[in-house]
This record gives sequence, C-alpha cells and structure tokens, in this order.
Amino acid sequence: MQYRSIIRILGLLVAVFSASMLPPALVSLWYQDGAGVPFLLSFVICVSVGLLIWYPNRSYQRDLKVRDGFLIVVMFWLVLGAVGTLPLYLSSETGMNLADATFEAFSGLTTTGATVLTGIETLPKAILFYRQQLQWLGGMGIIVLAVAILPMLGVGGMQLYKAETPGPVKDNKVTPRIADTAKHLWLIYVVLTLTCALAYRLAGMGWFDAVGHSFSTVAIGGFSTYDASIGHFNSSAINIICVVFLLLSAINYPLHFAAMRGKNILTYWRDPELRAFLFIQGSLVVLIFIGLLRSQVYDTTWEAFDHGLFQAVSISTTAGFATGGFAYWPLYLPILLIFSSFIGGCAGSTGGGMKVVRVLLLFLQGKRELNRLVHPRAIYSIKLGRRAVPDRVVEAVWGFFAAYALVFVIIMLLLIMTGLDNMTAFSATAACLNNLGPGLGDVASHFGDIPDMSKYLLVIAMVFGRLEIFTLLVLFTPAFWKN
Repeated sequence: MQYRSIIRILGLLVAVFSASMLPPALVSLWYQDGAGVPFLLSFVICVSVGLLIWYPNRSYQRDLKVRDGFLIVVMFWLVLGAVGTLPLYLSSETGMNLADATFEAFSGLTTTGATVLTGIETLPKAILFYRQQLQWLGGMGIIVLAVAILPMLGVGGMQLYKAETPGPVKDNKVTPRIADTAKHLWLIYVVLTLTCALAYRLAGMGWFDAVGHSFSTVAIGGFSTYDASIGHFNSSAINIICVVFLLLSAINYPLHFAAMRGKNILTYWRDPELRAFLFIQGSLVVLIFIGLLRSQVYDTTWEAFDHGLFQAVSISTTAGFATGGFAYWPLYLPILLIFSSFIGGCAGSTGGGMKVVRVLLLFLQGKRELNRLVHPRAIYSIKLGRRAVPDRVVEAVWGFFAAYALVFVIIMLLLIMTGLDNMTAFSATAACLNNLGPGLGDVASHFGDIPDMSKYLLVIAMVFGRLEIFTLLVLFTPAFWKN
C-alpha cells in the first residue's frame, strides 16, 4: 500500500476542493448578505491543511494499485465531506451543531438531498448557493473531476475511476485515456446544467433559483432553495422541465456520449438498460396516476397527472424534489415510490439506488432459473442486447444485492435502537442508502428532529450508497490489508 502517495493525493485534493468555498463568498458579496466570512475562513483552513499534508510528501510518487484506488476514493469522500461541513458549522445563520452540519454537507456531496433545515428561503444566498453547489460537484463524482486533472500532476487515474464509476461493469472506457473520458463526461454534465438553467429561467424562475435548481436537478440531488421545493413555484411548466432533465440525467452518461459521437438517436433505443428504465418509469407513472385518481387526492385529472408524473420520476430517479406532501397520499403510493428508489437510475448516471442494469440482470437470472426448472439439461445464457453476460458478472450482481440488503437491515435496526419508530427508520434508511432524500414518518419534511446518533448513522448510509457498498465494504476485509 502506497500510504505516502495516498496522503499526498488527499492533501492535494483538499487544497483543490478549497476553491469551492470561493463562489459562495462571491455570492455573499454580490447580495450583501453578510454570510461570506465563514466561507473565506473555511477556504483558508482547507488550503492550509491541504498544503500541510501535501508538502512533506510532494516528491513521493508511486504507481497506484487497485487497492490504493479504493482507499483513496473512500478517504476522499470522508475527508471532503468533513471539509464541506466547515462553513455550515461556522456560520451563525444556520444555527447548526456538528451533527447537523455533517449531515447537511454529506447529504449535499453524496447528492442525497435530505436536509435538517427549515425556513430555507430565509437563509443567506451564500449558504443556499453552497448547498446547491455541493450537490452539483458530487453529482458526477468529484473523483471523476480529479481524474481529469490528476494526470497533469503525475498521478494515474484509472484505479480511482474504476473504484468510483457506478455499475457492475467498470472496465469500459469512453475514450482510450481516462482523463479524456472524464473530460467528455463533464462536458456533457456542464451542457445539461446550462441548458436546464436556461429552461428554468424561461419558465419563470429568477436566475439565482434557476442556476441553483439546475445544479441539483442534473445532479439528481433534490436540494432546493425553498422549504416547499419545486412546489413553491406552482408551475406545470417548471415541473415538466424538471422531469425531462431528471430523466436525461438518469441515463448512462457514456450512452449520451456515444449517441452524440455517432450522431444517431437510435443509439439510445439499442441500449437494453435504457429500454428497461423507460419501461419502469412509464409503468410507475401510470400506477401513481391511477392511484391518485381512485383516491381523489386532487380536484382535477390534470392536477393528478401533473403531481403523479413529477413525484414518480423525482422519487424513482432518487432526486427527491417535491411538489406537495406525497407522504400524505394513501400510504401504498409513497411506499411504492420508496421501493422504486431502490432501482434508481441507469449505471453511469448521477442517480442513486442499485441501478437499473443490476435489477435487470437479477430479473434475467431469475427467469433463467425458472427455465432451468422446466428444462434441467438445457443451457441458458443471460444476454443484454446481443451480448452474453459472463456468469462472473451475474455472481457479482447477486453479491452486491446481498450486501445491499445486509447493510440496509443493519442500519435500519441501529436506527430503531436510537429511538426511531419502524416507519421512520425504514424510510430514512431507504432515503439515505438510495441517496433519495425525503422519507416518511418523522422524516417526511426534514431530518432535523431525529437524534444526533441517528444522523451520524444516516451519514454512513449515504456514503455506502454513493460508493455502491462494495467500495467501502472491501476496506473491512482482512485480505485488503494483506500484502
């Protein structure tokens, strides 16, 4: 294990991350809200700590192994989450204790979108912008951005990319060089963000809200600058724009690149994961719409469709935006939405959950086992499109599913031990492990009233979800630490 190289990289990345404290300070200066000092102080602290860690190890450069990559990724998220806590904790306007600030920062960086805050619209613009910015940076994964710049600093990025990239198959690269891959993905990410911000502005949002919500929409995060979330604007046009960009962001980003490079929109339809994703989304919208009509939750059919479409896409893609209190719908509807978040977006997207391709492979494996019961001597292969999936990948997906379920049960039981009721513990665990955001019960509107120990447990759930279980679990195996 190249410990000094790892320390050197972490120091460098903390110093680079300190630059994220400057935009909120500039926003504070622009709006004269008096909230810029904690960001400037945090910037100085981050730069100082980063350089102090980096300088003694600046000349210690070694080739990174796969194990080093896993450790760097985990430490990176933990360290940057802790660093991101600083301005929230130092700010007197938020009134946060350490647990609240830690929860809010990790929720932003992991694009979970759960919040402990109330009266959000009364907070200074600098803090509102910082929360949205955290989600935007975390959306694609700060590691991917680091991969684009680390080669220029003499550090290879392939091991980091393999540890961070979502999905069961991680060896496919968009372009031959990993730095080029990261740059192409970020270009798509930035273009989607700018287009989304412009669409929001044309639909009636102010520029500040349009930019802030485009950050959290493309990141599939769910933070808003208002307590009522997207529902604050009471606009069907804004709802539709949000739905469109959530769907675009939940699609595999390399697939976007392939479609643009080949200039062929049919590239999307040829992808079996995308077809499964669209089928799941369409089915869910229909079920929610019918359920709302039968329950007569809304006065008109259009209202039922508008809210049903928005909430179905928002929750199932793990964004967590809201147009109203979906927690107050007939109970089977929010439970259905919570379960849909376990599927989440496509692999290689900014969505959370287990990813559509894994669920699709589990379905195909179950179908294969049923066929084997009928024809025991027949040989069946699992195919995604025209390609046969190796059994090793299917085994890995089953292992991932088992680990996901185990982590979920353990965290939920620990939350119950801290005093949460069953419904709150279940939905809070689902909301954080799936990087979803809103829950049910005591966390239906915010997470501010639960015990501090529960918040720290949910922070762990967020990191597990963001790193897709295995990346973090592998650190707890004895084999990982043996030479």
